[in-house]
Amino acid sequence: MPPISAADTAWLLVATALVLMMTPALGFFYGGMVRAKNALNTLMMSFSALGFVGLVWAFFGYSIAFGHASRWCGGSEYFFLRGVGLDANGTIPHVLFFAYQGTFAIITAALISGAIVERMRFGPYVAFISLWSLIVYAPIAHWVWGGGWLGKLGALDFAGGTVVHINAASAAIVCAMVVGARKDYARQAILPQNVPFTLLGAGLLWLGWFGFNAGSALGANRSAALAFVNTMLAPITTLVVWTMLDLTRTKKATAVGAATGIVVGLVAITPAAGFISPMSSIILGAIAAVPSYFALLYRAQTRLDDSLDVVAAHGVGGIVGALLTGILAQKTWNGGAGNGALFGDVRQLGIQTIAILATIIYSVVATLIIVKVLGLVTSLRTEPREEGLGLDFTQHGEEAYSRGEGAILLLDGRTE
Repeated sequence: MPPISAADTAWLLVATALVLMMTPALGFFYGGMVRAKNALNTLMMSFSALGFVGLVWAFFGYSIAFGHASRWCGGSEYFFLRGVGLDANGTIPHVLFFAYQGTFAIITAALISGAIVERMRFGPYVAFISLWSLIVYAPIAHWVWGGGWLGKLGALDFAGGTVVHINAASAAIVCAMVVGARKDYARQAILPQNVPFTLLGAGLLWLGWFGFNAGSALGANRSAALAFVNTMLAPITTLVVWTMLDLTRTKKATAVGAATGIVVGLVAITPAAGFISPMSSIILGAIAAVPSYFALLYRAQTRLDDSLDVVAAHGVGGIVGALLTGILAQKTWNGGAGNGALFGDVRQLGIQTIAILATIIYSVVATLIIVKVLGLVTSLRTEPREEGLGLDFTQHGEEAYSRGEGAILLLDGRTE
């Protein structure tokens, strides 16, 4: 085993803190786009993942993801952090590798909340994300990063295009369909309560994403530098293209659109960050904007109440990024990890497709089973009256904003 590197350890300490910060940042990104009566609940859906998913990861999830039992599942060797100490894992302490990977499990589960905000009960939600992180996230992480079958097949996923984004989006669409639409959906305009919150969240997500992608090199090295630069360039390009699409279609450049474009660019570059050249990342960022933009417009015309467009941003963006990794990957930039179809290896595109399909199928089926079983035990969504009052009050007994002295709270959530 190589000795522990002080430089690599220092960078991973910073990267772990950056990725952990992404979950509260996601809360602000989501929280700005819901109605005021649900702002606190939306923030809590992200913050609760820090606790519940974090503990599940420490007790069982890490072992299932990074144990060595089989190509399908990691087994019990690291349950309750047994054997996870200060010895080297690569060039960093094993316990730091555990912590860094735990931040990925936390934010992946939190991403799902964007599809079911404003109507799912808080108790069943935390039960769901706890079970989901164990039954769905951890095995797929093992398949790709823990010595599992997709990694051995040659799937390229530098920081989580399949493991994080496609996985979370697949679960999100199932949850949105099972829980059902908000009672006001398609009946009245549901407007964002605080767009500056959403922009703040997007900016903090971008900052944290440097730890997410560049940290996945697991060292202060050339691969980290490449991932860092690509994480800067791809969202820059997606933001420009998204804004141009807005201006062309409506002659207005929306702030919510800008925030969404940034996140789509970040999602798309995630699987490719350490595998493609900087110029290729600009191409990837430009291409990624288009399908996600039109997927978002199409979803708004359907009965699917994916409240904050998890599928359009993370699902479509993740799929585009994973496929373009199979096209744009280049050995001269990625240290020999492999070429994509554009540089002579058409097989890589097929492998990426297999990884995408396997992730979607397993995530959809397993998520459906989890939510259906939970639905048999308890009610998943709030009563119409509680939904009208707002989930801040009915689920937490608090409110994000004071309604003012003398305000009378009506049963449908309006005030007089």
